[in-house]
Amino acid sequence: MLEFARIQDTALNLEDFDSIQAFSECGGTGIFIGTVRNHHEGRAVHALKYTSYAPVAEKMIRTIEQEIQEKYALRYVRVVHRIGALDIGDKAIIAIAYAPHHREAFQACDEAVERVKHEVPVWKEEFYTDGSSQYVAGCCIRQDYDEKHEQHHHH
Repeated sequence: MLEFARIQDTALNLEDFDSIQAFSECGGTGIFIGTVRNHHEGRAVHALKYTSYAPVAEKMIRTIEQEIQEKYALRYVRVVHRIGALDIGDKAIIAIAYAPHHREAFQACDEAVERVKHEVPVWKEEFYTDGSSQYVAGCCIRQDYDEKHEQHHHH
């Protein structure tokens, strides 16, 4: 199995992942590639920057991969997230799942991306064409957390 960082500060590449050839029981590859888009909530975006708390992010992504592999009984689920300055069209995240059938491949991929986006300490700062910038809520805001949070305010 190839060893690679899950948080990378250089361009993401599909060649970094193990080949499906090594998993002959798998009939399908689910791949999600998230790229930087040119707008957010109606504002024109010209670039963005991801920062992360890498030691924790690495561990958490690996744990999420394991949990999803176990949940769907798959042998290969990997997610890599790019950090640093990204331009429109650059790859920000790649998730890959090898599975016997397409359904698990897609579900595992989808769940991996959702969990990484919401649980792993990676923060996104967007730079707009009008010269302003802001951090965009993504990481670490989970509904169950929000609800608990609300309850605490009532006590």
